[in-house]
Amino acid sequence: MKNRSWLFPFVLLIAAVTYLLLSRAQLPGEGFSTLGSDTVRAEVTQIIEEGEIDLGGHVQKYQVARVNILEDKYAGIIMEIDYGKRQIRSDDYELKVGDKVMVSISKTPDNVVNAYFVDYIRTGPVLLLAMTFATAILLISRWKGLRSLVSMAFSLYVIIGYIIPHILAGEDPLRVSITGSIILLAVTLYLTYGWTLKTHAAVLSMILVLILTGALSGLFVVLARLNGTGDENVLFLIQMMETSINLRGLLLGGMIIGALGVLDDLVTTQASAVFELHHASPDYGFIDLYNSAMRIGQDHVAATVNTLVLAYAGASLPMLLLFSLARGDYGTLVNFSFIAEEVVRTLVGSLGLIAAVPLTTVIAIFLAQRAESLGAWEQVLGPNGSGEGHHH
Repeated sequence: MKNRSWLFPFVLLIAAVTYLLLSRAQLPGEGFSTLGSDTVRAEVTQIIEEGEIDLGGHVQKYQVARVNILEDKYAGIIMEIDYGKRQIRSDDYELKVGDKVMVSISKTPDNVVNAYFVDYIRTGPVLLLAMTFATAILLISRWKGLRSLVSMAFSLYVIIGYIIPHILAGEDPLRVSITGSIILLAVTLYLTYGWTLKTHAAVLSMILVLILTGALSGLFVVLARLNGTGDENVLFLIQMMETSINLRGLLLGGMIIGALGVLDDLVTTQASAVFELHHASPDYGFIDLYNSAMRIGQDHVAATVNTLVLAYAGASLPMLLLFSLARGDYGTLVNFSFIAEEVVRTLVGSLGLIAAVPLTTVIAIFLAQRAESLGAWEQVLGPNGSGEGHHH
């Protein structure tokens, strides 16, 4: 049964991918330039000038270099770029011969072509880090690690291939985000942990918590009069897109997706705790098992909520520093939409995580205590998933 139980997750994966492909939304046609759309790769061939320059009282190093354009219609043409001669530099790195960089090429009305330094090409180091990450997972978790990597790839596919195109096509962002999230977490949980009663408990809990989180988000977004324009990128979307996007729904969808990663970990850990406790103490009744599992869940929730708050605070650190520098009142700060959105996002996400613990515990206990009496149903529902090598 153990080997056969792994057939179900891959059937589910194939079904999910088929559904996503059949429901693919067409992205709006190109009509504007965005980040990276007007840049090309180039290689530094020569440093022709370097020194120091004073830009409004800020002294910094600058360089002028020749670069060979590596792609697009200007491929093979040598151009000159300057680095730090006209703009304040945010780093102390220096261009060297052989460096790969991104440059922006523009043409003036009188057909003079100019190239400008944009940033370094970091594909190599990022790929090296990704390969190191994948290798470490495979060495430590082996077959389960491979399944987790497939799950991660599927998660990215759902977000990039389903959620984003459907939102850009004008569909309700909240509905799209909840649908995509349920597909994403259900498939990835089964791929990673197998077709077991323990995973069923985690998936059922996750679906209910996502619905609860969506309802809470909708309620408090309305109560706080948030309209989804706290992020300046949203304003660019409004200006650039011909299709109308429900900004409030976009905000709610972002809240749902933001809670996914932590929710995945929480429901799985709590379901595992219940099944392992039941396996270790099969004589425990519902109350004893619930109390024992909740003691584990309480610690996990306390750590998880703190992690969530610190993650959002870390992302907003530059803005908080700027506000403190201006001697701002933090009581007033919470009234600005871009801050209120993050506060609501954090607290609603935390409420969903808190609700996930007792909900997962009850569902997991219900399934764990009936694992012994499944009979023929075990062939469909899979083993209970607790205990190393423990099967009925």
